[in-house]
Amino acid sequence: LVGILVREAEVLELGQKIQNEARSEIEKMQHEYFLREQMKAIQRELGEGDEQAADVEDFRKRIDAAKMPEEAEKQARRELDRLSRLPTAAAEYGVIRTYLDWLVSLPWGNTTQDNLNIPHARKVLDQDHYGLQDVKERILEFLAVRKLRMERATALHRPGETVDLIRREREGVILCFVGPPGVGKTSLGQSIARALERKFVRISLGGIHDEAEIRGHRRTYIGAMPGRIVQALRRVGTMNPVFMLDEIDKLSSDFRGDPGSALLEVLDPAQNKMFSDHYLEVEFDLSEVFFIATANNEYDIPYALHDRMEVVRLPGYTMHEKEQIARLFLIPRQMTECGLKAKHLEITDAGLDTLIQRYTREAGVRELERQIANVCRKVARKVVSDKKCGKQIVDSRLVTEFLGPPPYSALRAEVLAQVGVAIGMAWTQSGGDILTIETSIMKGKGKLTLTGQLGNVMKESAEAGYTFLRANAKELGITPDFYKNMDVHVHVPEGAIPKDGPSAGVALVTSMLSALSDRPPRAAMSMTGEITLRGRVLPVGGIKEKVLAAHRAGIRHILLPKENEKDFPDIPAEVRDEIQFTLVEELSEVLAVAFPGVK
Repeated sequence: LVGILVREAEVLELGQKIQNEARSEIEKMQHEYFLREQMKAIQRELGEGDEQAADVEDFRKRIDAAKMPEEAEKQARRELDRLSRLPTAAAEYGVIRTYLDWLVSLPWGNTTQDNLNIPHARKVLDQDHYGLQDVKERILEFLAVRKLRMERATALHRPGETVDLIRREREGVILCFVGPPGVGKTSLGQSIARALERKFVRISLGGIHDEAEIRGHRRTYIGAMPGRIVQALRRVGTMNPVFMLDEIDKLSSDFRGDPGSALLEVLDPAQNKMFSDHYLEVEFDLSEVFFIATANNEYDIPYALHDRMEVVRLPGYTMHEKEQIARLFLIPRQMTECGLKAKHLEITDAGLDTLIQRYTREAGVRELERQIANVCRKVARKVVSDKKCGKQIVDSRLVTEFLGPPPYSALRAEVLAQVGVAIGMAWTQSGGDILTIETSIMKGKGKLTLTGQLGNVMKESAEAGYTFLRANAKELGITPDFYKNMDVHVHVPEGAIPKDGPSAGVALVTSMLSALSDRPPRAAMSMTGEITLRGRVLPVGGIKEKVLAAHRAGIRHILLPKENEKDFPDIPAEVRDEIQFTLVEELSEVLAVAFPGVK
């Protein structure tokens, strides 16, 4: 009986406790409600509306002033009507309020006036960048076409004609700057914005792998936001900025979608007038934005995306161009950053040549600027440490004293003729480069060994060259049955670096023939070209970058496929004048030049 009574007492005690807690919660809510009603009454007496009414009125005024398109305005007023009927404590209230804030904050119809003065644009582009004539011409063409269309639209005096003409003119004005690192792709976008007197905005696409980064998240998600395109336009405050999409070739995709595919609509002039952001749920006009993309490797850009852009290639700089860039831009900038004046430092022509040739090996000028900054810091330390320190005249000797032993030799290519060694040329993402191809032969069973981390295409080129040598052994003056008792080993140094592509075929054949015939090829001569089993030499790409790399390495004689003659106008005149070019169509012509006396 006692046990039963104790259990009943515990049940009654628990029930009483629950009832007390519920009563206190209800009393608390009633107390808060009473206080809130009192606050509203006080605000009414003071002539102030409540927070919700103030929000609704504020958004109504901002919607009226935003000059939204009809669809966006209808959506905004619909959401505002929902907001006015919701209690402020509702979870949906904050979501709708944030959405309306984004809608009214976007620069609907706000544009800046373009400066279409061609001489002014030319002056600005020349002030900021040396060389890059093709890119500058393309920008000036864009301005000229735009100016003529606007003049024609003004002359017609038709309402809305100007807008229609300009929109049609914008088709195709999505540029993609492709070139090695450090040639000035990103800074060129800033110069274009300055020349046009437009706002400039930049987003980096490197490593982005979520489609929502471009198109935004739907409002059903907590913390949803518009995509980076819309965010950037809200930040810049205009509908027609110069918009730079940096490193477009570094996009990646995973289970969250493919951002490259999401960019198709952004970069299509026929579609981006009606860009759809998942968060906004209304069409947003991107047709007035001047999009510029940048990439290091054109072949990493998805084909559909590549097709929507006009590619402008920025090759590496020549020695002369690097000297001018250093004198006009890099040295003054680094002296200013290090607090140096003209009375403290002067870099001689010989010192600058040593910096460029012996301390850098690049297509751009980024590493050159680092080395110049290094020299400036050393001089700054001397100036501070020694008050009697006079003007530092930095020549070749002083450069070596400041920076230590140079990492690169003056001539990187093989200048002496050696058996089994041929010089090929390669295109890389950082510009051009030269390849030293070595071949050794030894007694064996006719095995062909390829080393140096060669890709499949390059291995196939070597096998095709080996077959050509076997098929034409008698004509080439080598033992016809060498493949039965000789092993051939082809190696491309710098084995840690992957190499691929068909353009080393000519050099591979030359190297193998040199080893098999025990005759050195002509010294200080480089070559490029794809080969076939019949001995034809096919054209290859990246000629300008390859020729500049060979020129930097001291090569003064280059063998090129005949069909690559069309690329000569791209090669700077000062480089063309210093190099002897031999154009070939057949391997027999190559071997006749490389080995005088071989038919």
